[in-house]
Amino acid sequence: TMATTAASPPPTAAEDNVRLLLPGFLSPETCKELEFVHRSCGTAGYRPSVVSTSLPHLAATGCGHLLLPFVPIRERLRDAVESFFSCHFDLFVEFTGLVSWCKGASIGWHSDDNKPYLRQRAFTAVCYLNNHGKDFKGGLLKFQDGEPSSVIPVAGDAVIYTADNRNVHCVDEVTEGERLTLTLWFTRDSSFDEDPKLLSFLSQTSLSYEPADQNSYIPLPASDNMYWFSYDQSGFDIRCARMHILGFSFRASSDEDSKSTSAAPADDPIELLGKPLRIGRADDVFGKIFANSLHALQVTTFCILSFLSGFDSAVRL
Repeated sequence: TMATTAASPPPTAAEDNVRLLLPGFLSPETCKELEFVHRSCGTAGYRPSVVSTSLPHLAATGCGHLLLPFVPIRERLRDAVESFFSCHFDLFVEFTGLVSWCKGASIGWHSDDNKPYLRQRAFTAVCYLNNHGKDFKGGLLKFQDGEPSSVIPVAGDAVIYTADNRNVHCVDEVTEGERLTLTLWFTRDSSFDEDPKLLSFLSQTSLSYEPADQNSYIPLPASDNMYWFSYDQSGFDIRCARMHILGFSFRASSDEDSKSTSAAPADDPIELLGKPLRIGRADDVFGKIFANSLHALQVTTFCILSFLSGFDSAVRL
C-alpha cells in the first residue's frame, strides 16, 4: 500500500515517506530455499543478536552455487524499485544479504543512509521469509511518519522505500523466535555495485581451479570469528548451534576420536570445525567424513528440509 497523508492525494516518488508493500512477492518455496542457504551458511551479523549471510561471503567461501536463487530475485526487486520510484536503468545493487534477528535484537529510529559510509544508499527492499506470530514474536517494522506506519512480517511479502530521512524507521525487539529477511540496498553510484565484488571472489575460488580439482559443493573454511555469536556474557559458534538445533553434533573424523560422544569445545571451534569431521546423534556417530563443518551443516540441513518438505527420498548420511 502506497503511503498517504491526511487530506492530501497519494504522494509521488518525489514526496516524503513514500513506500510500497508488495504482498506475496516471493513464493513459499523460494522463502524455504533462502532459509536453507541462511541456516547452512550464516555468520555473525552487524548488530548484537543478528546473524547474516551476505553474497560476498558465499562467493568467498566456495559456495557460488548457492548464489543462483538470488539472481532472479535481485532483478525483480530492482525492476520494482525502479518502476515505483521512476528511476529506470539507474540503479545498482549495493548489498544483498539474508539477515535473521534473534531474541533480543532490535534497532532504534534511523534511516538507512545515516552514516557517512552509507550515503551511497538510495533505496531499500526487505523481503520477509517467515511469519510474525508463528515463527517469532516482536520484530515489527515501524515508520516514524506516513502510511503504512508499521509492517507485520508475512512470509513472501516485500516492502520497498527510500533509504534517506523521508523513511525514518525502527524494528521492535524480537521477544521470541527468529525473524528472517532478505534485505537489499540499491545505489545510483556504480562504484558501489556489488556484482564486480562477487565476480572477483568467484574468480579467486571455484572458477580459478582446474576442473579435475574443482568441487564447488564443498565450502572453504572462512575466518572462524565470523561464526562466533556473542550472547549475554558468553556466546556460541553458529555452526555448532545450528547443528544442535537439528539434533546432531560435530565429532572428530579419526576412528579413535569419533568414539567419544562429546562435541567440540564451544570456546575452541578452530580445533575441529575447519577440519574434516563426522557428525553424531546421541551415542551414534555416522561414518561419512565431511570436508569441514559448513559442508556437514549444508548436507544435514538439506536432508532435514528434504524430509520435512515431503520429498520422495532424502540423501542418506
